[in-house]
Amino acid sequence: MTREDVTAMILSAKRQAGLTWEGIAASIGMSPVWTHSAAMGMNAMPAEKAVAMVDALGLPQEAALVLQESPTKVWQQAVPTDPCIYRLYEIVGVYGPTIKALIHEKFGDGIMSAIDFDMSVTRVAHPKGDRVKVEMSGKYLAYNAW
Repeated sequence: MTREDVTAMILSAKRQAGLTWEGIAASIGMSPVWTHSAAMGMNAMPAEKAVAMVDALGLPQEAALVLQESPTKVWQQAVPTDPCIYRLYEIVGVYGPTIKALIHEKFGDGIMSAIDFDMSVTRVAHPKGDRVKVEMSGKYLAYNAW
């Protein structure tokens, strides 16, 4: 059983049960962003979360082992070498499909505008080291049905 097989099973079980990523995430005690990313093979799940996911979706137990494997995060795009910009590309490469899935769940089939858009970057004090907070807000644009 491959990671792609497990992802396909997760998507099928989610669709058949009429679940949302928020619902699945709540059932395993994780955030929707992390849950989707891990389900898509971009993050390894700790054993207890993998078992919870398999149980929640009625998947074969072997799937829990696959969900625990360290992923190879690859996407076929040219990536800049500047470390800061590279990390932003990495975020989009790893979490882009997750953001898209959650936008579609919350708004429908469409996109977030990058024209009618604002963003802020702030510094947030944190005991483990200061954090970079990036906030983005773009107008939702539904795809037109033809």
